[in-house]
Amino acid sequence: MARRGASSGGATARKRSGRKDGSGTGHEAGRGSGRGGRGGRSAEPVAEQVDGGLAELVPDRERPHAWTLTLDGAPQSHVDLDDPTYLSFEYQRRIGHIADLVAPPGQPLHVVHLGGGAFTLARYIAATRPRSTQQIVETDEALVRLVRRELPLDPQARIRVRAADARAGLGRVHDGWADLVIADVFSGARTPAHLTSTEFLAEVRRVLKPGGSYVANLADGPPLAHLRGQIATAATVFPELALAADPAVWRGRRFGNAVLLASNLPPKLAELTRRVATDPHPGRVEHGRALADFTGGAAAVTDADARPSPAPPPSAFG
Repeated sequence: MARRGASSGGATARKRSGRKDGSGTGHEAGRGSGRGGRGGRSAEPVAEQVDGGLAELVPDRERPHAWTLTLDGAPQSHVDLDDPTYLSFEYQRRIGHIADLVAPPGQPLHVVHLGGGAFTLARYIAATRPRSTQQIVETDEALVRLVRRELPLDPQARIRVRAADARAGLGRVHDGWADLVIADVFSGARTPAHLTSTEFLAEVRRVLKPGGSYVANLADGPPLAHLRGQIATAATVFPELALAADPAVWRGRRFGNAVLLASNLPPKLAELTRRVATDPHPGRVEHGRALADFTGGAAAVTDADARPSPAPPPSAFG
């Protein structure tokens, strides 16, 4: 079921309770229309075949207008139409922390999202940083239609959705346009090979402003060879790296998500570390020498030897 530039969502995204730290209500995207206007508590799941498999929108029984998107049973996104600043999955919270810290609060950003899912992070940035301009690149046109119909975007948000392969869509972005590029791309719960190489990251760096940042949702399990290789790959393109993950993932005890931050300028590591450590399910941030040591001498990945990320075990979704 492999497809290039597939829909977004952590292969092992774990739902977490608790509101995003320091967030306001922002825009109320889609309230009164689509599934959000029909009442989440009484709503039924919506299942529809899309290009990448069976997509299902499952209502959140604890939040009236919130939904979880799954694809062939794998959690992809969670979105609350009443409060787009609410980030339920732990990896999305960590990406949200980074988006909060890449510029002063409220400052509009230019953002490229590789992978669409339910547009959760685009909604979050539109709510926390009004007047931001965002591009979503999502290859699954049927999924985009489903999300637009059932979980409509705020019509006032400056969000453009383009149906294209993630790398091909990135190639159409102007040099130095983006403040932030977010990669959250999975095909059959695996990151496609062509989004793991130094050549791909060189394209990311091309579209970033000099002070811009790249964020990637990565998934791996013991022995963490893919994760180590992705850090080594990013280190050949960007001088500043940090990685946030659950302690059990760091220790190689389970398959899970890790959020990679790469930039040309030093990020606000102290504040990022504090936020990740005080999440409902705390994570750990590594950088510098400790992160370099973690790679264990792993080689950078090129297009010639790129492979998809490993498939998660069946227990990852249970």
